[in-house]
Amino acid sequence: MKSDFALAFNEILEARSLPREVVIEAIQQALVSAYRRDASLGSSQQRIEAAIDANGATQILLEKEVVDDVVDNRTEVPLTQAIKLYPDCQMGDMVMMPVETTSSNFGRIAAQTAKQVILQRIREAERETLYEEFIERQGDLITGTVQSTSAAGVTLNLLGRAEAVMPRQHQMPNERFRPHDKVRVYVVDVNRSTRGPQIIVSRSHKDMLRRLLEYEVPEIYNGQVEIKNIAREAGYRSKVAVYAEQETIDPVGACVGIRGMRIQNIIKELNDEKIDVIEWDANPAKFIAKALSPARVSGVFLHDELDQMRTATVVVPEDQLSLAIGREGQNARLAAKLTGWRIDIKSITETSYEDFAGLEYDPLSEVKYLHPELVEEVGRILEKKRSGRPVMPEEYSTLVQFVTLTQSTKVHHSDKMRAERMARLEAIRPMIPDAAFHMPLARLELAEDIIKALGRIDNVGDLMIRVLSDEEYLAATLAANKAAPDALEAIKYALDDLVLPEILNEEEDETSDIQEVEMVAEVEPVAVEPEELIDGDSAESAEVLEPLEQVVTVDEVPPAFPELDMEAELQVDEADVARRQPTLEEWDESIPAKDEDDDEDKRGKRGKKPAKKQRVELVYDEDLGEMIAKRRRKGNRRRNDFYDFDDEI
Repeated sequence: MKSDFALAFNEILEARSLPREVVIEAIQQALVSAYRRDASLGSSQQRIEAAIDANGATQILLEKEVVDDVVDNRTEVPLTQAIKLYPDCQMGDMVMMPVETTSSNFGRIAAQTAKQVILQRIREAERETLYEEFIERQGDLITGTVQSTSAAGVTLNLLGRAEAVMPRQHQMPNERFRPHDKVRVYVVDVNRSTRGPQIIVSRSHKDMLRRLLEYEVPEIYNGQVEIKNIAREAGYRSKVAVYAEQETIDPVGACVGIRGMRIQNIIKELNDEKIDVIEWDANPAKFIAKALSPARVSGVFLHDELDQMRTATVVVPEDQLSLAIGREGQNARLAAKLTGWRIDIKSITETSYEDFAGLEYDPLSEVKYLHPELVEEVGRILEKKRSGRPVMPEEYSTLVQFVTLTQSTKVHHSDKMRAERMARLEAIRPMIPDAAFHMPLARLELAEDIIKALGRIDNVGDLMIRVLSDEEYLAATLAANKAAPDALEAIKYALDDLVLPEILNEEEDETSDIQEVEMVAEVEPVAVEPEELIDGDSAESAEVLEPLEQVVTVDEVPPAFPELDMEAELQVDEADVARRQPTLEEWDESIPAKDEDDDEDKRGKRGKKPAKKQRVELVYDEDLGEMIAKRRRKGNRRRNDFYDFDDEI
């Protein structure tokens, strides 16, 4: 016959769905709290433990010290009694001794304390168990029952054990819910809270469509067909790009199914949302043309810029323009999300007018001289179109040929300019330390709109290169991306405040001492001619001089990206300085050699003191046609005061 304790214990396990160890630990903690509350202890810091056997019998263990003569039996135990439980114990050891008490003789307050502790521990364990259960379901589909609806969102009951919230932004705009409706949702996030796991679900998330495809299409679930990307506007339309590694598998046909049964099941689940399944292609031009389906495309011309978003100019026939753009631009917008390219859709006639007007300017001027007959025919067709006369299909083919030629010329010119710009940037790259290219832009004190406007620039090193060699293009990029007017100045200030040598020293802290020792090299003794000696010296005294050690300290070695030197001064003509005008911020500083007349009294008897190397960055100026040396002003001057010293080489 089972005891009352065992019956109550099993009932808690079944009702709460908790592990046996969790409930036992809760009861043990409750017994300890009750005994500490009810019993008279020798010390508030005295250790107490509780034990429960298989039959449900409880026992309290109290920590005591092993002694010969017991003075206080609450904290001490005689050696003869302790040896019975701990044969190896010795005098002065601390042992856990059982106390003759049971849970039945606790006082009312102690029993109430034990009850509260048990309930609290069980609730905490239940919340933790629910969290562990649903955190594994994050990113998966689950079915819930609608409990209530409000303006803030919909509350769902999941599996009868937890509640989930579907906020307004995660709902589909064309759906309405009523209490007790069964809803299939996607688990977006699971967070811990004091009232149990906080579960956020969604029906508008694009990964919900991904999970539905995995459940409905076995080829996707098995990995034979891969979902490359999904662009979705929940409740209206979605585009899915799929790809199959095996040539024998049709990825689009596998997703659609026989007579469209597979895709129809998904459309029904998403409340009649339209879904376009597109075959992914490694060629961006072909992929963009397919992404704009069901519209027919005449040509796709790609402009891949370094800093700005990649742009694709798509030319379509007149009757396909509205279909390619879609209602309120939906088709073009989804195609841009799916491909990752900015898509500019134009009709053949519109593009022909623009390119024909640009034949007088580069780079389209060469088309006018290389293809005069085609240009003349296009001019006639456009004049015919302008006057409202009908245009024949073969004349439209001529316009397509002309547009293809002009747009290809623009792409070729754009690629050439991009290659030249890349060469200029690569020439500056060795001047920037490698650590800067591994540093994210978040290390700079820049506003979020500036970081967003920088586009594809994602590290400090690339930003430094553009400030040094491509400032005008960087300013144009910031303006095109609607950055603040002072964005470029803010970037310069942020780079000016960045101290790269300190960052490099942090990364190479373990090897810095070794590098400094290796910089110390012995120099062979050099015979000094008598005429080179200072007055008062002789040849005999020069021969007995000890060999000097040439010590090169880290401070004297030009760093890869030096800080401003507060002590550095440059000896120049004042009239020459007055003619200087402020230029863009430079990253290198110079330490000029000291004047020999000033140091003549400090040289001593060992000969002439070698002058310090000038750390001046030599840069070729295309406007002047000569090499110039550039440095920054001292750090105590205004940040935007920079100038060049044109030292002819």
